[in-house]
Amino acid sequence: MKHIPFLFLFLSTLILTNCSDDDTTTDTDTTDDLTTAGTTSNSDYTVGLKLNTTEAEDAYTLFSPLRSTNTYLIDNCGDLMYTWASEYLPAHSFYLLENGYLLRPGDVGSTNFVAGGQGGIIELIDADGNVVWDYEVASTTELQHHDLAYMDNGNILVIAWEKKTATEAAAAGRTDYISELWSEQILEIQPDLDAGTGEVIWEWHAWDHIVQDENETANNYGVVADNPGLLNINYDYESDDEEDWLHFNAIDYNETLDQIVVSSRSYSEFYIIDHSTTTAEAAAHEGGTHGQGGDFLYRWGNPQTYDQGSSSDQQLYNQHDANWINSDYVDGGMIMVFNNQAGSASGSSYSTVNVIDTEVNADGSYTLADGTYGPSDFQWTYTDDTPSNMYSPYISGARRLENGNTLIAVGASGTFTEVNASGETVWEYVNPVSESGILDQYDVASANAVFRVSKYATDYVGLANYDLTNQGTIESGSDYTCD
Repeated sequence: MKHIPFLFLFLSTLILTNCSDDDTTTDTDTTDDLTTAGTTSNSDYTVGLKLNTTEAEDAYTLFSPLRSTNTYLIDNCGDLMYTWASEYLPAHSFYLLENGYLLRPGDVGSTNFVAGGQGGIIELIDADGNVVWDYEVASTTELQHHDLAYMDNGNILVIAWEKKTATEAAAAGRTDYISELWSEQILEIQPDLDAGTGEVIWEWHAWDHIVQDENETANNYGVVADNPGLLNINYDYESDDEEDWLHFNAIDYNETLDQIVVSSRSYSEFYIIDHSTTTAEAAAHEGGTHGQGGDFLYRWGNPQTYDQGSSSDQQLYNQHDANWINSDYVDGGMIMVFNNQAGSASGSSYSTVNVIDTEVNADGSYTLADGTYGPSDFQWTYTDDTPSNMYSPYISGARRLENGNTLIAVGASGTFTEVNASGETVWEYVNPVSESGILDQYDVASANAVFRVSKYATDYVGLANYDLTNQGTIESGSDYTCD
């Protein structure tokens, strides 16, 4: 059993500023910690478990700190159950598959694409820590980055930068001078684990779906507002990395619809693409189940990007982790996002988690009305009671859980929060792994960012072959009781 020692009042100054006001706390003369009726609240802790209640999803939490080569699995008490090691820092996502493999992209240290999210290698790691398969998407002209998606057939969808020269950009109608432009591509890779190889069997390129209304001599000249299925290459946005034109930061696949969703941070919107096409059709404007080739079936978040509406119509701001909610869960079939700079319109700095009902039709198509796609507002929104308490200007993510709760990764601070449908915090944990190594309890947490977080049920089939052993907390100095 763990016991909390007396904590002096001055330790309260170490509380992380992004802790939710919904945290359960207690005021006593002897302790700032609560362990009653199935609730463990470590309100003074700077890292590790801060809150655990019986309302939390009974599951293990998986995370991969951005500045660590390890991936960790912890239980709801914050105790370490398993660790996977890699030679690479993450790039950036990770998935524990039903076959027991950890799917994890890594950063190969490319000097051809230097930006947040850079990667280049994809690894499958087994329950014994062995890399059973790897595949590189890294060259002078392309690089895997940020995220990937595992398909039921065993294939892997990868987003990768695709370098274009200034000459190519100008020929495509880009009007402002730039030395090079990084476009985006989606590659479907079919792994051969026995041979240790992989084959690209399908691909989609953003460069094939461009429109612009400034260079009449270019073959993609057209009316932007009349082409919602295409990208305006001259959309005027604020970006710190102008070369990283679209900055896709998430990809997800819907097996039922045979559709792909990708999230563009730069354009503050997400796109849905038909995967039923051939590669040739994916490069065209016709073909596939819905007859639109590789053009967008749906887009949402910022209609200014295709000359529809004004700034008052923008709903998303540099969002991350656009993903389909499991059809069996609350709001099943809808899209969830972490809306990083949702407070931008009000001049405040805070983030929200939002659910969007794409209003998909029975045949998998989407309805365009008055030039834009519905809905006009969010289906569900989570905002902290004190909005600025939850803010991450970059990375981050959110996932709906089986019990109806929502798991949130406030990436910049490495904080994981699980909230119920009413927005009450039922579980909270702060990543104790920083750039300098593992932190001690009461160290001020810094450089402990995490791209995303996931939960897996304690009886998840992918853990069947793992020897899960309670190794205590990752950080040292935590001392509390938790069942």
